[in-house]
Order: sequence, then structure tokens, then C-alpha cells
Amino acid sequence: MSETPPLQAVIVPVTALQQNCTLLWCTKTMRGAFTDPGGDLDRLMGVAKQHGVTIEKLLVTHGHIDHCGLTGVLAQQLGVPIEGPHPDDKFWIDQAPMVGAQYGIAGATAFTPDRWLHDGDQVTVGELTLDVYHCPGHTPGHVVFHHAPSNLAIVGDVLFQGSIGRTDFPRGNHGELIRSITSRLWPLGGETAFVPGHGPMSTFAAERKHNAFVADSVLAE
Repeated sequence: MSETPPLQAVIVPVTALQQNCTLLWCTKTMRGAFTDPGGDLDRLMGVAKQHGVTIEKLLVTHGHIDHCGLTGVLAQQLGVPIEGPHPDDKFWIDQAPMVGAQYGIAGATAFTPDRWLHDGDQVTVGELTLDVYHCPGHTPGHVVFHHAPSNLAIVGDVLFQGSIGRTDFPRGNHGELIRSITSRLWPLGGETAFVPGHGPMSTFAAERKHNAFVADSVLAE
């Protein structure tokens, strides 16, 4: 009989922008976190209840509205802390009500995380420990969460299956994004599977082979 892995995760697309919110939890304690709970809060809480998970915190990769628009509302409802992103994304979070109105995300609010995150930090979920990597480029304060024992990374909008994050938003930087991917993500190992901010999961090995922007062969040219 196989042993239950220490971390379990379920992807729940939220908002009209179909952003991948991830419910991840410690199977030993059944305590968990949502990463990037940008909206559709009733649906998210239904998924947590379905899996018997008690939410103990909210984790945020970056300040774009589809990733964090209703994070402050959910934190208040549950009485739990928010951790992330990096403080360089404060200007995005502060604009949440205005940007939420533009994108049809009703009730979006600004918030101040209980803990801003920096490169090299760690966050805990139950008895799990995830490493934090600051990966600017899509936004200046974007962070990635990595659980090494599970070979799993939550990468937000840094990297997608076959593509990379946009850099045409304010304070985006294409060169910086490429450096974040190659210097922070690739060293985590090709076997690492990742949950992107939108679309299907992939592995770093697959993206190094096939990604039109950051495949090894593309970057070598």
C-alpha cells in the first residue's frame, strides 16, 4: 500500500480570466493554504470543505487583480494571514479597487500582507515548508513557491506551458523575466512540475525543451 504524499494540491480556476488558484495542504495535519485566491470565494471554500482542509493562510505570487483581487476579503472572512508577494508589488495591490472595476472583479480590495516575502524566505503550510524565490519580470514583486520534497512549484505568471509571462504591464521587464526563469527556476530541476497562473501544468524539463521563449535551443541562438 503506497504512502500518502505529504503535500496534496488541487487547481481551481477562478475569475473570468481563468486564473489557477491552488489549494495545497499538508496531508498529516489537513491544514492548507490557497495560493492566489483572486475571486469566486464560495467555490474555493466549497473545494476546501470537499477535501476536509482547514485553511490557515493565503499565499500570493503577485499583485495582479486575477491573482489577489479578493484575497483581502477572504483573509478577513477566515481570520487568517496573507503572506506574499514581495513588497515591490505593493503598487499593484493598492490599485485593486480601480483595476477590479476595469476587469469586472466585483468587491476587489487593497490589502497589506501580514508578511511580505523576499528571496530565500520560507513559508509553512501545516508541517510543510515551501521555499520562496523572488522572480521579477512579469511584475517587479513576483514570487514563486517551491516544495522540494514534492518536486512542485507554484509559479504564477512567470512561466506557462509553451510561453512566459507578459512584460508590457507597468514595471514589467522582459530581460529580467528571462533571468528569473533561467537563474531561479531551472536550477530547481527538470523533474519539477509547476502550476502556472493560467492553463495546464508542465515541467521545467519540458519547457527547456519546447518553450518558444526559454527553451535551451532558443536561448542559445
